[in-house]
Amino acid sequence: MTQSPAASSAERPAVLGRHALNLPNLITGTRLLLAVALFALIALSNQWIAAAALFIFAASTDALDGYIARRNKQITVLGRILDPFVDKVIVCGTFVFLLEHQTQPDSGVRAWMVIIIIGREMFVSSLRGILEKEGKDFSASMIGKLKMVLQCVAVSVSLLSMAPALQFSWAPLFRDLTLYVAVATTLYSGAIYVTRGFALLRDA
Repeated sequence: MTQSPAASSAERPAVLGRHALNLPNLITGTRLLLAVALFALIALSNQWIAAAALFIFAASTDALDGYIARRNKQITVLGRILDPFVDKVIVCGTFVFLLEHQTQPDSGVRAWMVIIIIGREMFVSSLRGILEKEGKDFSASMIGKLKMVLQCVAVSVSLLSMAPALQFSWAPLFRDLTLYVAVATTLYSGAIYVTRGFALLRDA
């Protein structure tokens, strides 16, 4: 016998139900708090090595919460919403805060880089929302994960390059190289996702 929509809705777990209060989502929420602490550290002090360490620690918990959720079968609707949101807050937010440092110390981050990174994330997220509403699988691909890794490397190098103890002659060149590679990969991955997304929309 076919269930009515009301019955199916009643059996579907609530997004903010008790089952959503699990360890993976707690780790994700903690990462959001770490992002706030990181932004304060960048804006209010010159402790660049500490800021880089905090960023690396916060970004690394992304793999941890996903691993625990899959291993313990604790994947929830809240987690699927919260995890990518927090990832974008910490990465895009750090790029925005680094944009303020263009003199001494210079982060190497420029406005056009931030526009590309944030614009790509906004467009792909909107496209994912449309496709998932249509029941299409638009999960992250390997190029998307590589993009995230390279962005994290670029942010870490940018933060470390401003530390007085690490003012080597080759540091600005290495910093700029990691930033340009991250931005180029962001553009490339965005093109791959858009091509894939529009192909799925044509098949809808």
